[in-house]
Amino acid sequence: MSQKINGVKGMNDLLPGEIEVWQFVESTARTLFGRFGYGEVRTPMVEDTALFVRSVGEETDIVGKEMYTFEDKGGRSLSLRPEGTAPAARAYIEHSVSNQEPVSRWFYMGPMFRYERMKTGRYRQFYQIGAEAYGAKEPAQDAELMDVVVQFLEALGLTDVTLNINSLGDDNCRPAYHAKLVEYLNAHREELCADCQQRLERNPLRVLDCKNEKCQAVAAAGPNVLEFLCEPCRAHFTDLQRKLGVLGIKYVVNHRLVRGLDYYTRTVFEFIASHPALGTASTVGGGGRYDKMMKGLGGPDVPAVGFAMGLDRLVLLLKEGGKTFTPRPDLFIAVADEGSQDAGLALASRLRREGLKVDFDTRGGSLKSQMKRADKSGARFTLVLGEQERQSGQAKLKPMAGGEPIPVALDSVAATVRAQPEAPAAAPAS
Repeated sequence: MSQKINGVKGMNDLLPGEIEVWQFVESTARTLFGRFGYGEVRTPMVEDTALFVRSVGEETDIVGKEMYTFEDKGGRSLSLRPEGTAPAARAYIEHSVSNQEPVSRWFYMGPMFRYERMKTGRYRQFYQIGAEAYGAKEPAQDAELMDVVVQFLEALGLTDVTLNINSLGDDNCRPAYHAKLVEYLNAHREELCADCQQRLERNPLRVLDCKNEKCQAVAAAGPNVLEFLCEPCRAHFTDLQRKLGVLGIKYVVNHRLVRGLDYYTRTVFEFIASHPALGTASTVGGGGRYDKMMKGLGGPDVPAVGFAMGLDRLVLLLKEGGKTFTPRPDLFIAVADEGSQDAGLALASRLRREGLKVDFDTRGGSLKSQMKRADKSGARFTLVLGEQERQSGQAKLKPMAGGEPIPVALDSVAATVRAQPEAPAAAPAS
């Protein structure tokens, strides 16, 4: 017997019965982002490795430990994309979009790849929904992006999520904070985990992002980045908070928030859920401003701000809510005899063309077994087709939630089904 081949660890199959939740999130995103004027962009899953080294940062965990990097047959170093902002920026630059319009708003969704330790809501192939806005440096653009996320979460029915915001300053004021942070962390070096002791040498801000409890305690008593902001950065952050107030968006100022990527300047933000199902993976999305990235990648000096949300985590929260996302069939067609099998197949095909969701068991079988399958399908109605129905052109629709059968002509089944008021779904047979 051949050995069974399993899927790659950390890369999950999405099957019918579950994929409908994902489709609901994706369709909601497309509708909501469209209202804000964001157009969809799709970038390749494989990019030049240098793109992520230059944008995300060589000293980040993503580039240093987590990327799937390989050499192709042409000897080029390529990587599966670990995040969506850098590929979108590359596309923006490559297609000279800044020459076509002063402000561009894009969104994307799709799989990302990181070789990291797996836990609830964190996988090696994971999915993100994100948005980027290019060309506007004003705090209003930051606030609009946060409003996109707030309205998106509301549309999904997820309300127990808190917005955290911070400012990391810019090249004028961050060096002073950086020096003070290094001085403080060096004084507490022995209290840090081994990883953070290395981060202290390469990128001290990453220490603030560590999930180790001892490191978090050290970070909590450290210098506050907001106290080091220059006047322009302080004014930007103050105006952002005012605009969030205008929009009625509640938020928490969290001076320890840095995010996990090197390209952010000024605004950073995260949306944090309190649901226990996520465990320690409570951040469902986040982002910030990255005004220097475009120029650093060889493009124009264009300001930008964006965010990404973990689709896996959003789906997990929705599934915990117990809502049903799988649409039930309008009709199950059962055949009373073998001679009606072809007629049943043809009727199902015609009704599908007319817009009904129709379930029909191509295996046939006894009428009793077909009715059991009709119960299990959750269909609104069942129609039994036999020789009598074929000869007369008349049949009956049986409401599966209970009630009297409804007489119907076979040539007007679709119209009759649509005319019936929607009733609660019958409990599927176990």
